Amino acid sequence: MTGLRARAVLFDKDGTLFGFHATWSAFAAQVIDELAAGSALRAAAMARALRFDRAAGAFHRDSPVIAGTNREVAELVAAALPGADVDALEPWLAARAAEAPLAPAVPLAPLMARLRDMGLRLGVMTNDSELSARAHLLTAEIEAAFDWMAGADSGHGAKPDPAPLLAFAHALDLAPAQVVMVGDSLHDLHAGHAAGMQVVGVLTGPALEADLVPHADAVLPDIGHLPDWLRV
Repeated sequence: MTGLRARAVLFDKDGTLFGFHATWSAFAAQVIDELAAGSALRAAAMARALRFDRAAGAFHRDSPVIAGTNREVAELVAAALPGADVDALEPWLAARAAEAPLAPAVPLAPLMARLRDMGLRLGVMTNDSELSARAHLLTAEIEAAFDWMAGADSGHGAKPDPAPLLAFAHALDLAPAQVVMVGDSLHDLHAGHAAGMQVVGVLTGPALEADLVPHADAVLPDIGHLPDWLRV
């Protein structure tokens, strides 16, 4: 008889539910231009701080933005802009990110429906802000599929700390081993391991397969392959 490896799936958002480069590279270029206000020097300084290649229109693989929190991104931007106020930049960036053009990694609504039909509980834990995360799930018309959702500013902490992942397991009254954490970055996988969860990497973010394989129970091309992997 076919069973399941887990009773719940906790997803990262950017690079997992949504393709990272397709969603965030164009957005980053727009934000840099907007904040630079016509200054090539300011634009170059922000690009360096964010590890963003303006000519290629893409983040470098070691960019701190990839797994960073909204606050951390605001601090990087502020450091590149003399006189900038981090406390003002942080909510501004969150509001702008909520409007970012989304590129789903796979058709999300049918996949979430399929996972729910398999009897799985679903959640999202992102290092993005809760405001942006809720806006993105609403735009993608999948918010109702999730039992739980948190951002780095929701009060549970941020990855790679396992605390927000454990908050998800606790909210659903599940043992951590009954949950699979799915993400595209080492932050996701390290947090999952530290929480005692199963961990699956996906290749819809900047990380390469070789980066993720040593730290994951499995590495899949994208989350569309999850239903087959979950069956045992």
